[in-house]
Amino acid sequence: MGVERSRGSQRVRWDRERRGGGGGLFGEEEICFCVEACILGLNCSWNVLILNGLQRGMAMSLSAADLPTIYNLIANSLSQDVALRKPAEDALSQSESRPGFCSCLMEIIMSKDLASQTDIRLMASVYFKNNINRYWRSRRDSTGISNEEKIYLRQKLLSHMREENYQISLQLSVLISKIARIDYPKEWPELFSILAQMLQSADILTSYRIFLVLYRTLKELSTKRLTSDQKNFAEISSLLFEFCWHLWQKDVQMILPAFGTLTQRFSSNASVDHHEDLYLICERWLLCLKVVRQLVVSGFQSDAKTVQEVRPVKEVCPVLLTAIQSFLPYYSSLKELHPKFWDFTKRACTKILKVLVTVQKSHPYSFGDKCVLPPVVDFCLNRIISPEPEITTFEQFLIHCMVMVKTVLECKEYKNITGRAINENGVTKEQVKKTISGVVGDMLKSLMPVERVVLLCNILIRRYFVLTASDLDEWHQDPESFHHEQDMVQWTEKLRPCAEALFIVLFENYTQLLCPVVVSILHEAMNGCPPSETAITPGMLLKDAAYGAARYVSYELSSHLNFKDWFNGALSHELMNDHPNMCIIHRKIALILGLWVTEITAVYVFGLKGVLVIVLICHEQNIVLCDIVSKIKDDIKKTVCCALIKLLQGKDLAVRLAACRSLSFLVEYSNSGQDYADVLSACLGLCFKLLQEVQELDSKVQLLHLISVLIENVNEILPLANELVDFFQKMWEESSGESLLQIQLLIALRNFVVELGYQSLICYGMLLPILQSGIDVHSPDELNLLEDSVLLWEATVANAPTMAPQLLGLFPCLVDIMERSFDHLEEAVRIIESYIILGGTDFLNMHGSGLAKLLDVIVGNVNDRGLKPTLPVIEILLQCFPREAPQLIGSTLQKLIIICLSGGDDRDPSKTDIKAYSAAILARVLVINTDYLAHLSSEQSLLLALQQAGVAVDDNVLLSLVNAWLEMMDNATDIQRKAYGLALAIILTLRLPQVLDILDQILSACTTVMLGGVRDLNDEESSCDDAVSPGSHRKSIVPNKDFRKRQVLASDPIKQLSLVTVVRENLQICANLHGETSFNVAVSRMHPAAFAQLQQALKIV
Repeated sequence: MGVERSRGSQRVRWDRERRGGGGGLFGEEEICFCVEACILGLNCSWNVLILNGLQRGMAMSLSAADLPTIYNLIANSLSQDVALRKPAEDALSQSESRPGFCSCLMEIIMSKDLASQTDIRLMASVYFKNNINRYWRSRRDSTGISNEEKIYLRQKLLSHMREENYQISLQLSVLISKIARIDYPKEWPELFSILAQMLQSADILTSYRIFLVLYRTLKELSTKRLTSDQKNFAEISSLLFEFCWHLWQKDVQMILPAFGTLTQRFSSNASVDHHEDLYLICERWLLCLKVVRQLVVSGFQSDAKTVQEVRPVKEVCPVLLTAIQSFLPYYSSLKELHPKFWDFTKRACTKILKVLVTVQKSHPYSFGDKCVLPPVVDFCLNRIISPEPEITTFEQFLIHCMVMVKTVLECKEYKNITGRAINENGVTKEQVKKTISGVVGDMLKSLMPVERVVLLCNILIRRYFVLTASDLDEWHQDPESFHHEQDMVQWTEKLRPCAEALFIVLFENYTQLLCPVVVSILHEAMNGCPPSETAITPGMLLKDAAYGAARYVSYELSSHLNFKDWFNGALSHELMNDHPNMCIIHRKIALILGLWVTEITAVYVFGLKGVLVIVLICHEQNIVLCDIVSKIKDDIKKTVCCALIKLLQGKDLAVRLAACRSLSFLVEYSNSGQDYADVLSACLGLCFKLLQEVQELDSKVQLLHLISVLIENVNEILPLANELVDFFQKMWEESSGESLLQIQLLIALRNFVVELGYQSLICYGMLLPILQSGIDVHSPDELNLLEDSVLLWEATVANAPTMAPQLLGLFPCLVDIMERSFDHLEEAVRIIESYIILGGTDFLNMHGSGLAKLLDVIVGNVNDRGLKPTLPVIEILLQCFPREAPQLIGSTLQKLIIICLSGGDDRDPSKTDIKAYSAAILARVLVINTDYLAHLSSEQSLLLALQQAGVAVDDNVLLSLVNAWLEMMDNATDIQRKAYGLALAIILTLRLPQVLDILDQILSACTTVMLGGVRDLNDEESSCDDAVSPGSHRKSIVPNKDFRKRQVLASDPIKQLSLVTVVRENLQICANLHGETSFNVAVSRMHPAAFAQLQQALKIV
């Protein structure tokens, strides 16, 4: 009976609500339906029936009669039973694009009878929000949401502000903000006026929900950057600011006395309802603060651009500072009595400071007013330097005090502006900025006199840099995690990193003042804790802090602290102390060595003036400065390297990982790997050992980077090759599924292959399976690994002495890669070149069709930038296979003909170069295979392609190419001009009457080439020696790719043929073909001077 009454009650309730709602989407139709299924749930077969019904009626709108169906689908979508959940989710997905779906969801969310069924209402609100994202904007592929339904939904949303459940209210606020982003102000101009009106008479809960909507909506609208959108936001700010700001101040006046009452012992028995109301007011106050911040920050254009005062900044900021000062005393007093209000106090103080920082960044000039900046900065400095005892543990508050000071110190608007304004007749913005920055600069000088700056520097190092007992405990429990946390944690999240960030900015602003201070602290710490000290005393922790400070400002300190003396006098002695407690100092020394040795050049030996003198001397004598610096530091680098390797052998993981990083810096920035050849074996062995001990991915990546750097920078890798092969094999197997680790492995493998050079065959058993998995476009990790795998492939074929069968079999993968995208085009064409040169006839026979397809895809779809590296590969193919290649790549050659004959901007150098190169390739084809080019140029498919490309050809295509060769003569390289000349000479032998019409032009062009001469090497061949793989310059000459490429270029027919001989012979053939009379008439059209030059050229043997 109870169930029956419940069913009937729900039916009557929904019927009454909808009939009395008026103006709704469903109109006045009666909403009566059976809710047994809603209460008892639907089985799987009924779900399927629903799904089928919805699919049949996709074009129809949902109505009130569909409410129980939607309700049950949502209920079943929450089921743990997949048999119920999956059909329900499918049905909802099918119905979400139907008109009325959002209205059904809105009814479920708002139904009072379903208030207790929070999960269903929450899921309905999620579906509602997602549907707004997908369908609120008009879409061509869906009927979406009609304008009438949109009006209805907007009205219903604003009428449902007093939602009891927070999660649902949050979803609805986000939902409203999404709609507002699209509809405000054109379709929903009354939104903010209605919300403001509702705030006037709302109770606490309703006003809290309204502010939640306001905050989310303002946040959404503030991201719109169009000028019109910013103007709209300014209007919103003028509408809401005064009311919100006054309400915020009113709430403060209500909250603070209530907190005073809460701190009294007898108030702990106050009613729970009273506490709940007070807490809701507190939360509303925080939301109101966020709204005020948004209105001030986004409601006004930044005064850094306008140089106009933003009045609310001066009104708001002093009151915010007063509020912080009022709340702070309750931080300690509420902690034990009322934890919930204590937590609010923490959030309130930090949030206000965050707001002040945000306002300063947005409106620095207004914030620089004397009533704002001085009291705020002074307050923060006092909390940092002399915090009250009760807030020393309030780390988040101290962090944001430091953030505030740091933000002001590094604000570029407060720096002195130099230079003179061009327009001196009136006051310019730059003059106003200069005036304001000068005033703010004077304020900062009074706020931070020398004594206070020095005191702040001391406090940061002596108090905030020092490791705490908690830090030491974390280190002891998990050294590896401790090491990475120091690097990865955001500086605004922890107190010590934040203090370090503030110290660096402070030091940059007051370098000359603070250099002696830091050096003094450093000496004091070293004297107070000698190298033999092993107990973890305050002196040792201060030394660690002082070393940390020196590490962060190593460059600036270099003129005040001689690194060599420091290392030999203190650091090296401390490294010899192997007591376990010394790991604190050892880790910091390891980090120091990495920065000091790599960043300090000749400065610490000569000083800044000395460096300038050296630079001038180097410029006059053509000496590289880094070579001098390298020799200067050679004596210390080797010692430092050995010290870091010793630390790498220690027991503490944090120290060893710090040493690993510094070794990477040291080797990477060295000019010669010879310095480390004798220690490489030991260093690599230590890296292998450490890799077996660490657990975290970051540690493994860091170690692999060191191994990669070592491989890249040493002279002899071959003795260690077998050990490295085993290592890479094992690491690849263990790194399955770890893409970041595998990327680092691929980088190291590439360096390994390059260093091995032509001896890389010894690692193919390990290398090629890894390479094959990396270049497989169907691999699950293709997105992460493909780029580095292609680079490894390029290095492998470039350093291969011969084309191994396994390597030859990988070529089809390149076709798959390029068919997907041209992201790796430059690497791909270099790989193709290697296959052509090394693979020879075997490659052409096995993969000729794939190669032709690949070149056709590239030439037909890339722009000039992509064609530039591709054309030389086509040329190499023709040089290696002069008889076979033209027929193989006929389609590609047709596209080159279209490129040559197409118009374009002749002033564009890149287009001109591409046309010249394409013309040279076609000229080469005519020289080496005349019959084929003549056949290709007469094919119907080419004529059709030319027509589709809009290229008009007056005579036959071959004669059009002749015109192109003549036109391109001045834009071509020497070797390209010779190819043109040879091709033009070949044209003389064709039985075409039009040849006589242009005979004078052909002979003039050939004369120019003959008299101009051709260099023995073209640019590409002469640079070939420089393109030898980095590892091969140390080996004897072997028949690898580069050696064979030089052979191919040297035997190029274009070079071997004598243009003089060809022209002389073909002139005779031309005369015989066309008759002496016609031939002489054509020759007589030449200019006498040009004819004389021709005679001179033809006498050259």
